[in-house]
Amino acid sequence: MSKGGFMKDALILFAITLVAGACLGGVYEVTKAPIAAAELAAKAEAYRAVLPEAEEFATDDMTDMMATANQEISGLGYGNVAVNEAVTALDTSGMPIGYVITATSKDGYGGAITVSVGLKADGTVSGIEFLTLTETAGLGMNAQNPEWKAQYAGKNVDAFSVTKNGASADGEINAISGATITSSAVTGAVNAAVYFAKNCLMQ
Repeated sequence: MSKGGFMKDALILFAITLVAGACLGGVYEVTKAPIAAAELAAKAEAYRAVLPEAEEFATDDMTDMMATANQEISGLGYGNVAVNEAVTALDTSGMPIGYVITATSKDGYGGAITVSVGLKADGTVSGIEFLTLTETAGLGMNAQNPEWKAQYAGKNVDAFSVTKNGASADGEINAISGATITSSAVTGAVNAAVYFAKNCLMQ
């Protein structure tokens, strides 16, 4: 191939790459707002699911507090978990009635698991709801079944543990059959949320 032909091909390839990049950038800009809106809607739905008595949820900047707490949490044996977000649940008069803490475990079988945990003002877990769950269908995905999630609700403990032998105490969670890894990852994330609420927000 002549030098001129090579340069021509290179310029054509460059032009194609440039146009493709511009198109991808345009698609991203077009879809960015709807994706962000969908994520916000999913969060709002999860918050109301785990603390339905709340009228609204107030967001405060807890970045520094979460960073400090996550350092502490890393040494508690909950796995590769971290608290991502925390909001205060308010009643109709604007008084705090609890918190919703969102935490992520990177120990899931199919990837990261992100869960929102509702806690009443006295530290009782009112419910959990998933924001991210990509576990194996028929096994780990059974974590989203209401019956399994309900094991955490109504419990006021410092930490939960997973058992395969049948839960006999408030702090015990029955493992999903064939999905102990998922069960442990979810429980680790819930424990991180409980720790943050009780040791940082309820002091």
